[in-house]
Amino acid sequence: MILVADRNGAANNSLRGGRKSINHTNMKKSNTNRSGGVARLSVSLPTGLVADLDELVQAKGAASRSGLVADLVREAVVEHQSRTGRQNVAGAITMVYDHHARNLQAKLTNLQHDAEGLIVSVMHVHLSHHDCLEVLAVRGAAGRVRKLADQLAAVRGVKHAKLTITTTEHQETA
Repeated sequence: MILVADRNGAANNSLRGGRKSINHTNMKKSNTNRSGGVARLSVSLPTGLVADLDELVQAKGAASRSGLVADLVREAVVEHQSRTGRQNVAGAITMVYDHHARNLQAKLTNLQHDAEGLIVSVMHVHLSHHDCLEVLAVRGAAGRVRKLADQLAAVRGVKHAKLTITTTEHQETA
């Protein structure tokens, strides 16, 4: 159940027909847009999950539960939007690969050159005689960044690849 407080502090139950929706009818206009105000929510969680949340607040040094939850929601929104390709993102593609794998270096280099404008910087680290770590700082349209990460991960000899993203757009903090 999600409860939203209106400007007078009265809670509106926003659970209707099994779907969760926020009723903005009685809220201040400044609370209903992305750039201004704060909406107050009441969230019901199992006791064990609340204990886990409190541990996470402590471990991350968050100022409050609300601040941590806002960060987690922001992270989920960025991830969702990056999957739909609706915004620009910045991030890192991290790869571990066996540099002795046949034609691996040429394939990775070609993919990186084909991604002109997406790759901002590259760091290469020798982990062992066979294994290398490569981190590509990337920035651009979410769909293009994700496609590049998928293409690099698919190259034979790449043992592990991961895309970590964040938004490049200004976000208000809680």
